[in-house]
Parts: sequence; C-alpha cells; structure tokens
Amino acid sequence: MVDAQPVKELMRRALAEDVGDGDVTSLATVPAGTRAMATIIQKADGVVYGLQVAQDAFTALDGDVELEVLGPEGAWRVAPAPVMRATGDARALLAAERTALNLLQRLSGVATLTARCVRAIDGTGARILDTRKTTPGLRALEKAAVRAGGGVNHRAGLYDMVLIKENHATLAGGVGAAVAAARAAYPDLPLEVECRTPAEVDEALQAGAPRLLLDNMTPDELRAVAAHVAGRAELEASGGIVLHTLRAYAETGVDFISIGALTHSAPALDLSLILEAMP
Repeated sequence: MVDAQPVKELMRRALAEDVGDGDVTSLATVPAGTRAMATIIQKADGVVYGLQVAQDAFTALDGDVELEVLGPEGAWRVAPAPVMRATGDARALLAAERTALNLLQRLSGVATLTARCVRAIDGTGARILDTRKTTPGLRALEKAAVRAGGGVNHRAGLYDMVLIKENHATLAGGVGAAVAAARAAYPDLPLEVECRTPAEVDEALQAGAPRLLLDNMTPDELRAVAAHVAGRAELEASGGIVLHTLRAYAETGVDFISIGALTHSAPALDLSLILEAMP
C-alpha cells in the first residue's frame, strides 16, 4: 500500500465532493442511530486491490465502524465472492458507499487488466510495465494496483528516471549529446532512450544507453532489433500493443512491454454493496 497520509487526504476530498453538507436522502429516510452491515461483493472474475482505501472511506464517516476483510488482495478470484464487510452507523455506511466503491472498483480494474496481461505473456521472460498515463492524483494508488496485478512499475514521475525522447534529443543536439548531458547531470539515475528506427538504436547503443524504448515497432522489427542488440542493452517495447497481440510482442526477445492502457483504459471491476439492517 502507499503512504497513508496522502490517501487519507484524497479520501477527505472525495467524500467532501460527494457528501457535501449531508446525504439528504439518508437523513430523511433512515432513522438516526440505525445500525447496518454492509458487504462488498465481487461480481466479476479478477483481482481486488484497494481494500485499505475502501476501509478509510467508512472510517472517515464512522470512527467506530467494524471492518472485516473477507478476501485477499492481489489474487485472482472467481465471482461471486465476498470482499469486505463494514458494520456501523447506517447513515455513515450509505454516505461512504459510492466513494468506497468508486476507488475500489477503479483500482481493482487496474489490477485485473494487469493480471490478464501478465497471464498472456507467461513463460516468455518479458515483464509488463505501466506508464505515467495515470489518473491525476491517483498515480501512487494506480501503480500500486499494477504491482498487485503482477506488473512492474516504470518511473514514478519525471524526477526518478531519465527518459530521452525525440524532442529531448533534438534540443540537446542528438542522442549522443543528450545521453552525455544526462549522465553528467544525474549519474545515479536510471537512463533510457526512445528509438523508432534501427539507426536510432545504433546511435543509442553507441552513446552507451543501458535501456532502449522501442516505440511503435512491429513484432518482426522488434525481433530483428533484439537479435542485433544481443544483450548490450535492455529492451522495452511500447505503442499500439493490446491484450490479444501481447504475446506476439513478448516472444520477440524484449525485456519489458509498457502498456498505457493499464491505467488509462482499465475497465472497473464489477463490485456491489449489499446493506442489511441490524437489530
């Protein structure tokens, strides 16, 4: 899980956005002091992630809520299956429901799509990477969900890795100059160079780049580059790769495949909350 304090602040803002001055429907229809038990059910096969986030939503509105985890995170589960249970003030449970489910469904969707991609390339030796194409404000959580699904995190942001792309190389005076400048400025950071053609691959290798991002190449092109590089640099494939073509790319000899869709297009995992009144 990620640092607790930013998550709690996110939860505070999310609840304020939804609840505002109060859940008028529950205030009007649910008698004060009513207690209830809420059970979250997984309705589609997949990987659940984000239980702590969901628990924080309920705790934020009812400090005395009783929470029980009913299923594991990071494991593929067949639906229907219980996920977690919250017992406490009925009004608070209803007010927290949508925020808890929105975040849990979103993060579980990311974990599930990642797990599907990891399964698709099993045995090839390649690994699935995420990207920076994340929901603003949710990057740390979405990248944690990728890990829960069996994927590997790429750079967290612009600050923890040098990734030289076409525009950087152009402004620096070429790939060689860009690599040299980056090495001089940030010698301890990982470094990668984007390459779109075999000529750019050779230029990056000559500059001493330890990792190459091979952008929008076909499987045949990737296979040829992998044979040419022959272990002199790590190779990452990216661009236009979808689930049903994933294995063909993974079998080319690349080390990584980065997929923006893990975080920008993952469908939410279907979850629901069932509420039962307590005597």
